[in-house]
Formats: sequence, C-alpha cells, structure tokens
Amino acid sequence: MLNPEKCISCRTCELACSFKHDREFRPSAARVNVVQFEREGISVPLMCLQCETAACEKVCPTGALKRNESTGALVVDDAKCIRCKMCVQACPFGNIAYDPAKNHILRCDLCDGDPQCAKFCPSGAITYVEACTGILAKKRAYASKFKEVLQEVTE
Repeated sequence: MLNPEKCISCRTCELACSFKHDREFRPSAARVNVVQFEREGISVPLMCLQCETAACEKVCPTGALKRNESTGALVVDDAKCIRCKMCVQACPFGNIAYDPAKNHILRCDLCDGDPQCAKFCPSGAITYVEACTGILAKKRAYASKFKEVLQEVTE
C-alpha cells in the first residue's frame, strides 16, 4: 500500500530495494522510485501496482512475466527475457524500467513476500498488506490518482 501523504522523501525505499536485489545502494536500480514535486512539497513513492490484467505480461513475446502464486506478484524470468523492453513501454504507469548497467528489467517482485521498501520505510508511506477486495479497491483508487498526476506532469 502506498500512502504518499506520509512520504518524507528520504528515498530509503530505493536504497533498501536496490540493496535487496543487487547488493548495492544504487537508487537507479530500485524497483520503487520516489517522484518529487518540489514546488508543491509532495513526494510520491511509485512501484508496480501488480495489475490483475497486466499490459506488461500481455505484450511479453517470450512469456518471461509470470505470476508468483504465493505473493501474487508478476515476476520476470531472466532466462526467458530477451530484453526487448516491450513491458517497459506497455506499463501505463511507467513502473517498469531497464537497467543497462546490469542488463535486466527492473520490476517489483514484492521481494518474495517480504518487501524491503515497506520494511525500512521510516514514515509508513509504504506498507505491505495481504491483498483482499477492499485493499484492491483502494489500490485502484490510488492508481487512478497517480495516473492523473503523472499525465499532468508528462503533458
């Protein structure tokens, strides 16, 4: 769950994520990114929303994106991935990236059910809760808000 109103822009989530996945503190390799709106004084942590019907999964020509049954996260199978970056282009929220330094796709995998971004977030802006109907509705509402904000910023 993302609670942007609690984000203090410390970017600890980015550091925890990059360290968990690549054993280095490199925010550019994080699967979560904090978008800062300096003028408004707002920061928004963004990551994969684990869409039920995911555009990234649909466009993948090799079937490298598969849902982890225990966590519900779509996970990239690096052995099948050909780095075509179609998933990056297909994500309507911009929450998938390509890391040229390591030659792999950066996509949240929920850290196999123990998301480090949530674990180390000092303000509670990111929390991990089991999915249920109510939570999914809240995620969709937040996603809609993020979509509106991101569209305004990119236009």
